[in-house]
Amino acid sequence: MTIADVLTEARDKMDRAVEVAKEDFSTVRTGRANPALFQKILVEYYGTPTPLAQLASLQNPEARTLIVTPYDKAALKEIERAIVNFPNLGATPTNDGTIIRVTMPELTEDRRKEYVKIVRGKGEDAKVAIRNVRRKAKDDLDALGKEVGEDDIARAEKELDSLTKHHVDAIDDALKRKEAELLEV
Repeated sequence: MTIADVLTEARDKMDRAVEVAKEDFSTVRTGRANPALFQKILVEYYGTPTPLAQLASLQNPEARTLIVTPYDKAALKEIERAIVNFPNLGATPTNDGTIIRVTMPELTEDRRKEYVKIVRGKGEDAKVAIRNVRRKAKDDLDALGKEVGEDDIARAEKELDSLTKHHVDAIDDALKRKEAELLEV
């Protein structure tokens, strides 16, 4: 393994951590109905937990309404049950026999602040993941220290630190945007 390999692997893992953080942020609901909120819902479909997106199409006709159209009408009741039981959603689904209309209630000020705390926790988890990638990459660089010069290792560590800072800043930016979206009334 070379210094370039270590840095490339660290960059790829840090990029993935930022993407996962952004996906996690999108699952925290705001006052609007967003199909991304429903990505993590698992529906018990013939005894197998299946993601909702594989069982139904999701349409957003209005700001606070989402229409779920199952591909298989037999799964209608299970989809409705999964939506009702999904934590922190607070949505009220109504089933008319062919589609499920999900209405998102307005968020209270306390609920918005609670969601901001949840998002900050997810952001901190992502930063910890990035720091763990940095720590492993630094260990890998230290292991290479016998094969390459100390100057090369020092340069690589500086680049690693700049990579880490760049990715942590990306998470902070995404976090600020999500907080502003959550607190917007």
